Amino acid sequence: MITSLLLAAEGLAQLGCGLGAGIAVIGAGLGIGKIGGSAVDAIARQPEASGQIFTQMILTSAFVEGCALFAIVACAFLIK
Repeated sequence: MITSLLLAAEGLAQLGCGLGAGIAVIGAGLGIGKIGGSAVDAIARQPEASGQIFTQMILTSAFVEGCALFAIVACAFLIK
């Protein structure tokens, strides 16, 4: 009885870790999409500033991707 409860709790913990990793990836995808769309709008308004806008877009996308990677790794370590 107790072992089955422990196995069920471990399974729910693994399910939670998987859901957390999935939510982190979805959030990162939405964030990077928003960054890209805003950068394209900004470049359309001011084409002469495209180099600077592109640099800031890449930098911000890297930060978002880094946060998502950290969340996925944290969830993977919690699974055991």
